[in-house]
Amino acid sequence: MTEPRLHAARGPAGAALLDLATGRWTLLDPIAAALLDLPASAPERAAAIEGATARWAATGADPDRVRADLTRAAADLDHLRAGRPVHHARPGPPPTVLCTPTARTTLRDRVTAGIGLAAALLLLRALPIRHVVTVARAATRLPGRPARVHDAEGILCAVRAAGTWWPGRVACLEESLACHLAAALTGHRVHWVLGARFTPRGAHAWIEADGHVLGQDDHDRLWPYLPVLTVSNSNG
Repeated sequence: MTEPRLHAARGPAGAALLDLATGRWTLLDPIAAALLDLPASAPERAAAIEGATARWAATGADPDRVRADLTRAAADLDHLRAGRPVHHARPGPPPTVLCTPTARTTLRDRVTAGIGLAAALLLLRALPIRHVVTVARAATRLPGRPARVHDAEGILCAVRAAGTWWPGRVACLEESLACHLAAALTGHRVHWVLGARFTPRGAHAWIEADGHVLGQDDHDRLWPYLPVLTVSNSNG
């Protein structure tokens, strides 16, 4: 069986990695992020580290300390990767962020929202994240079309209403996965996205429809998150 791969994305503040084998996030500063592209052979790796050391030494940094830090960071990344490939998310333009949804829900939205939320809660409590992602990808194979913003907001409102009946906490991961599954059941497709930010550090999950991030807090209008893994079709 193929070992679950690492997913990574780069931004101005560094790189974010999601290990599907463990569900753990690793955030790298810009210096460590550059080490993701180190060559495999030992001589080429040593030459790349020396080149990076020289560039930082030219700015006044202590070359011995830089070299030691880069070598240690490279070893940590090697341990994390364990020979697995890294899937790099393609950078895209900043999304349009929509905050509090106001769409009216239909009976179909409410029924499928309840099913989607129950399925999401069960999956996230019973399965490792790699298997949850597999199920989410399988849901995109159901017949359907890309959701419009209005369609997706209706599903999101219905999921949030269903969540008020759940005695536990429905966080962003549960809510976004529930929307993804409920949308698939209604013949629509939304993007389920897992990502992270650097300041302050944290992971997040959300849905997108027609190029819009939906249902976010007002303070996230300037979108701080870097999308790392997007489930949008059977190969997403």
